[in-house]
Amino acid sequence: MAVKPDILFRVEGPVYADHLAHHFTIHDAWDGLRDLPADTRSRIRVVVTNGLVGLTAAEMDALPSLGLICTVGTGYEAVDVAAARARGISVTHAAGVNAVAVAEYGMGMILALVRKICAFNASVRDGMWRGDVGVTPLLSGRRMGIFGMGGIGLRIAKLAEAFGMQIAYCNRSAKDVPWVRHDDLQSLAAAVDVLVIAAPGGPSTQHIVSAQVLDALGPQGYLVNLGRGSILHTPTLTAALRDGRIAGAALDVFEEEPDVPADLRALPNVVLSPHIAGLALDVQQLSAALMQRNIDAHLAGTALISPVPELA
Repeated sequence: MAVKPDILFRVEGPVYADHLAHHFTIHDAWDGLRDLPADTRSRIRVVVTNGLVGLTAAEMDALPSLGLICTVGTGYEAVDVAAARARGISVTHAAGVNAVAVAEYGMGMILALVRKICAFNASVRDGMWRGDVGVTPLLSGRRMGIFGMGGIGLRIAKLAEAFGMQIAYCNRSAKDVPWVRHDDLQSLAAAVDVLVIAAPGGPSTQHIVSAQVLDALGPQGYLVNLGRGSILHTPTLTAALRDGRIAGAALDVFEEEPDVPADLRALPNVVLSPHIAGLALDVQQLSAALMQRNIDAHLAGTALISPVPELA
């Protein structure tokens, strides 16, 4: 019987592990490599991780047989791609696979935020019927701005159009879409009522949603972050929400996951979600199948299906 290649999971991923276990030997190192026996480390050929946990150069050095790093989603910002390239290690991701799921969930968060669905739900549960929640604005006729017009941005724009919203966007390059493009985020924020962040993390977007951007969005504006927590500076956002400089925010991602600051959690004008937008079962199954195709291609010495752009 042929020996199954060894795969190391740096993150929990039962759907992925179940899918791959038929073909590979699975090892878990969710808390790091320190408790992994040396003989096991020497056999690891593939690491499965995500954009937040990533894989460091030191961890790569501790895995002498490593040839491939697979991230379970689109993001890979915590993977040291330069170190991987220097060591001849390939890196893949699942760009676009979760776009439908994130866009659907994001639209739900926007509805919950603007129409105050969570507040009305709490009021009924507390026996107060409509309570003092007040009235809410319509989405129809409002303007949505999208920062990052990739797969997720495109999907949520089309969903928003179905709600009668007007679309504008900001992206590094112009897209073949019928919507107005803004050259910078502050200009986009000033022109819209709902600002959706759908951009990747990394140095180029670190804290790019500044106090100036939030002030441009204004006291009637709503912010929705479906990208990465690093794009926002949490104290700056919290202050803007607390002081009424923006109307509200819906956040599926945070700077220090899973820690969400108490002062942010205490605010009534936020909808909070535990980085779950892309975790639909259908998406995980598609992503697991893509991951296996990448692993099979790597082991066969053929072209990878979805390498990260830097190594394509």
